[in-house]
Amino acid sequence: MTDPITELDERYSEPGAFPVSWEWARDLVRDAEIYWLSTVRPDGRPHVTPLIGIWLDDAWHFCTGAGERKAANLDGNPAVAVTTGANVYAQGFDMVLEGTAAIVSDNDLLHRLADAYVAKYGRQWRFEVTAGGFKGGGGLARVYRVAPVTGFGFGKGPFSQTRWRFASPGSGASAPADDGD
Repeated sequence: MTDPITELDERYSEPGAFPVSWEWARDLVRDAEIYWLSTVRPDGRPHVTPLIGIWLDDAWHFCTGAGERKAANLDGNPAVAVTTGANVYAQGFDMVLEGTAAIVSDNDLLHRLADAYVAKYGRQWRFEVTAGGFKGGGGLARVYRVAPVTGFGFGKGPFSQTRWRFASPGSGASAPADDGD
């Protein structure tokens, strides 16, 4: 992944705020333990759920059962937002990544992700790699990859908003501008 375009949105930033580097923000996403995944139901209503995930190979990965609401939503609309951060008002940093969820079927990547779950969350998260997914205590699960297209970082001391625009897959061009918050 090439470095994204990084911009401070001064409309939502206090004097003295500065843009946060993607490297720092990426590490925050990588090290987070809980994430919130937002998908869209077939009738257009949002669906938000907490879950665990793995940052690997310039993308965020998660798994879910094929019969779960989020999997059904992704069948019809793969656009997602992933959030993580600090649940306090005046300190910490919050992240939002927007992208498209794609099913992971590469066996080598699935094995690396299975190992990464154990390394990050412990042995209770050991998955068996099966054809096109994971098998665990909850049954068969699809594994998804979300490569960010746009990211937003919200600093809380001073308050700030950094935007990262990533190259569109295969194009080498940055993602379209977004109006921000």
